[in-house]
Amino acid sequence: MSKNKKEEFIELTVESIGFEGISIAKKEGKTYFVRNGLPGDVVIVQLLKKHRRYTETRIKEFIKLSELRTEPFCKYFGICGGCSWQNLKYEEQLKWKKLHVIDAYQRLGKIEGNFYNNTLSANQQKHYRNKMDFSFSSSRWLTLDEINSNEILDKNFALGLHVPGCYDKTLDIDFCGLQNPVWNDILNIFRSKAKELNISAYNTNTYNGFLKGLCLRYSLKDNETMSILITNTPKEDKDIIFLDWYKDELKKQIPQIVSIVHAVNTHNNVNVGEISFINGKKFITENILGIDYQISPFSFFQTNSYQLNNFIKLIIDSANVNKNDIVWDLYCGTGTISLPISKHCKEVYGIELVESAINDAKKNSQLNNLNNTFFYTADLHNKQIPELLNKLKKPDVIILDPPRSGIHPRLLEHLLEISPKRIIYVSCNPTTQARDLTILKEKYNILEVSPVDMFPHTYHIETITKLEKK
Repeated sequence: MSKNKKEEFIELTVESIGFEGISIAKKEGKTYFVRNGLPGDVVIVQLLKKHRRYTETRIKEFIKLSELRTEPFCKYFGICGGCSWQNLKYEEQLKWKKLHVIDAYQRLGKIEGNFYNNTLSANQQKHYRNKMDFSFSSSRWLTLDEINSNEILDKNFALGLHVPGCYDKTLDIDFCGLQNPVWNDILNIFRSKAKELNISAYNTNTYNGFLKGLCLRYSLKDNETMSILITNTPKEDKDIIFLDWYKDELKKQIPQIVSIVHAVNTHNNVNVGEISFINGKKFITENILGIDYQISPFSFFQTNSYQLNNFIKLIIDSANVNKNDIVWDLYCGTGTISLPISKHCKEVYGIELVESAINDAKKNSQLNNLNNTFFYTADLHNKQIPELLNKLKKPDVIILDPPRSGIHPRLLEHLLEISPKRIIYVSCNPTTQARDLTILKEKYNILEVSPVDMFPHTYHIETITKLEKK
């Protein structure tokens, strides 16, 4: 709001939690979004931005705390944006995730039925991420506590996470409760060495600065870490000194690191680049239901290894395939579903847009001596895709795992023409999934909807929906 505008405050009682983690209160027919509020909270809020259907607010004072609250385990909660529900009891997180799926199906898809399972909980609720992307920045975000302190802070260097809605600034962090605890040490070692050598961090406005990003990957199977440092082209002697330290010394301080990767990115501040060197292993290995996956520096892999076996097993159980079945795995990625399900059926055909993911799928298929998997690089939303699909063996089961944006109506209509006996629709976005199901339900009945919690303390939810031909 304008600084000249008078500040407005009102009392609200938070009633529910919206799909993306924003809590909702209503008063006198008006709707208010209350960030970091929980159902049962009674709060004084400051009115911020007014929209046609709702008003954004900021909590200024708690009058009564919700009984659903719990103490967040991270000091950065509410600032970095990585977690939205650390302050919500875990059993309540599972309940609201299921409710969000039901709401999307009923409100957007006009789908009614008693086919919802309870959310499959995650046994590992902290330290579960096997991949984290951190950013170096010459523009550090300061918290209110830091601003109000008398501490002298370096505002020109940060290593951490972007603040939501302010991607030119980075919150400097020394701890994340979702990652491997050893990685907190790695962050602090990097920060200390960079400051010792006075290494410059990237500036998104001037495009100058050497250090850009740090990606850490973890193998639960072997308890191993891969470190990927992304930089600009080194220009100064101290940049070379830093790279030499990184290549030869970091593993001595952190024995769990088995792969040291340096990549150069001169175009943007995304954590990818052209690999300059790899010291140690060229990949780490993860295992899903007896299948080994070699994970190279920039290959895609699901970020929660602890829950992955449960997730993939539930998909395979829902597909209920037999040894004579032909399976299509559309949007197959690196074959996370294709390879394990190939043990239970005759043949699997995987299709994916990203060529590097298909290459990984083929490589991992060979690694596991699987001879009944076939992978193709193709855009499933292209007008010509029916030509490719019609050349494949007719499927008994189709597995769909599209991106958040969902499936193009043209492909959905073609799937109705193909009419397999069963479709398993896996989605990370119940709103677009519900939209797509309005088309598929023309020929299919929904038998079962299974929400799976792959990302505790966030609002994100994976949904496995089983459809059977009418």
